[in-house]
Amino acid sequence: MIRFFAAPITAIALLLAGAADASAAGMMDFTGTSSTGYLGGGGASPIPRTTVMYNGNYAPGTIVVNTAERRLYLVLQNGQALRYGIGVGRDGFRWGGVHKITAKKEWPEWTPPSQMIARRPDLPRHMKGGIENPLGARAMYLGSTLYRIHGSNEPETIGQAVSSGCFRMTNDDVTDLYGRVGVGTTVVVLNN
Repeated sequence: MIRFFAAPITAIALLLAGAADASAAGMMDFTGTSSTGYLGGGGASPIPRTTVMYNGNYAPGTIVVNTAERRLYLVLQNGQALRYGIGVGRDGFRWGGVHKITAKKEWPEWTPPSQMIARRPDLPRHMKGGIENPLGARAMYLGSTLYRIHGSNEPETIGQAVSSGCFRMTNDDVTDLYGRVGVGTTVVVLNN
């Protein structure tokens, strides 16, 4: 009889622990949406895409990147936001500011900037878009910076600080965000 109730009790405890984590962060998950990992081997995000309550003073349609939380928020109506897990810049490569999305590309080509080549001379000088490209399925370019919000074929890096300043998402999550925003979207990067 104890075995019969053990699995449901464990499941309820895990759900309550997840709600406590969200509540502690000042947000409450109320839809439970998550990525499916359908695009190009990007895998499901270890941090599921979720609709949350969001108390920020940003207009709907604004993207807010919180580098400390390693989360990206797309502000919605009625005090809500879509929250995505992201990978951020490693120590010395995190930054903050306000920019606009100036370009969007599907399966973008990649030319590492000279600063990156200087640090990593083993990198290719150019890569065509595709599943092996480190920019993944989609990229959104941020103003005149070298940085992008882009996909990744390494879902294990989501929630980590490993990039050279770009914001990584799973291919599934970046494709979802890409379809929701346009060129001209404001991107606020909080680095605190």
